Amino acid sequence: MVKQVVGYLQTNRENLLKRLHDYLAIPSVSTDSTYKKEVKNAAKFTADYLTEIGFNNVEQIDTAGHPLVYGEYNGAGENAPTVLFYGHYDVQPVDPIEEWDSDPFKAEIRNERIYARGSSDDKGQVFMNLAVFEAYMKTKGELPINVKVCIEGEEEIGSENLYEVLLNNKEKFAADFVVISDSGMVAKNQPTILYGLKGFTGIEITVKGPDQDLHSGMYGGAVRNPIMALSHILASMKDNDEVITIDGFYDNVEPLSAEERDLIAKIQGEDYKALTGVKETVSEKGYNEKEHTMARPTLEVNGIYGGYQGEGTKTIIPSSATAKITCRLVPGQDPDHIQQLLKNHVEKVTPSGVEVEVKLEKLSSKAYKVEPNHPLIQKAALCYEKAFNKETVFVRMGGSIPVVEWLDDIYHIPIILLGFGTPEDRLHSPNESFPLDSFDKGMETLVYYWDEVGNNR
Repeated sequence: MVKQVVGYLQTNRENLLKRLHDYLAIPSVSTDSTYKKEVKNAAKFTADYLTEIGFNNVEQIDTAGHPLVYGEYNGAGENAPTVLFYGHYDVQPVDPIEEWDSDPFKAEIRNERIYARGSSDDKGQVFMNLAVFEAYMKTKGELPINVKVCIEGEEEIGSENLYEVLLNNKEKFAADFVVISDSGMVAKNQPTILYGLKGFTGIEITVKGPDQDLHSGMYGGAVRNPIMALSHILASMKDNDEVITIDGFYDNVEPLSAEERDLIAKIQGEDYKALTGVKETVSEKGYNEKEHTMARPTLEVNGIYGGYQGEGTKTIIPSSATAKITCRLVPGQDPDHIQQLLKNHVEKVTPSGVEVEVKLEKLSSKAYKVEPNHPLIQKAALCYEKAFNKETVFVRMGGSIPVVEWLDDIYHIPIILLGFGTPEDRLHSPNESFPLDSFDKGMETLVYYWDEVGNNR
């Protein structure tokens, strides 16, 4: 019976929240070297908590950057499944500090939300999982599954050293499946199974013309304008129906099945117009906005610059112009291959009179998808529903989480994304927060899930 475990979480709620406050108070900003000591303090807090819970072989694994916390629990026996739980204890910078309504490292509860940097991404959700392990150990003296824990301190800077650690310690981190709580739900109190993520890649294009900016009156009509040339290149990449026109771009794209379209249709969609302020939405011909953002590849120009940017007019032909492009990919697309297709297209359509340089994005990842009807996914959906008293929806996300692709690449095991954040959490922004409803019901979901996976095999 899990009633005792849930009861422990309810009875000790205030103590758990106080401990979470202490965790959130550590400014573990991984991108800023001035916080290096605090990042280590957050790693120590995490390791100490695991040891207190009853995990064995708890250690802080040194990397070229910030430490990774590892621990294991093998008390469920050889016949029980082993889960690898992944999360991260590092957080984003708080800038601009003046836009916060309270101290970002002094957690404050307002309107049934806990406000602090890391409350949602990802300390709050990591803590929920550890608190559930604590509740099991305090009430039952054991966990229903074997657990390995991988909690890193570099997720917010691209997990620079994680892949190497996992690859070099493959047996150490080996498990039957992975659970990650670093995601969210489509709406508050709406149980959501995230069963797919897009991949990511990109390029940077620089078009070079004259050696220096030129007087447009003296040289206009004699030399090619790099901004105009770049505009021509960019305009050639997509048509008016939002269809990407790069040769071979869609060749290996996994089709969107009728079953998946039905799953997407059940999702209460976001009001894109209200959220973004646009007057009209656009999507790839043959697909609606939800289908395109969740399950079809995209190409976007993220930035473009060149020439005069100041007030008023400066009549020049600029010497160069640059654009940054990224693509979100779906199953079947290889990031390296897509980069080469983009490069080939740029070189093919570049007008005469200019030179072009294409830089390839270093951080790329493949898309990930687990079948929605997988038993571990279905069990998660039922546990969500039991805790939130609402039917679970199934979604694929337009974003990318590189660690998911790495774990899939190394271990080839199911990855279950059990997240409890909401669209209002303001991740990476001032006034980040996490709803207490998600805190309570999320932990209840996890209790049910570990019981279901461990005791009802």
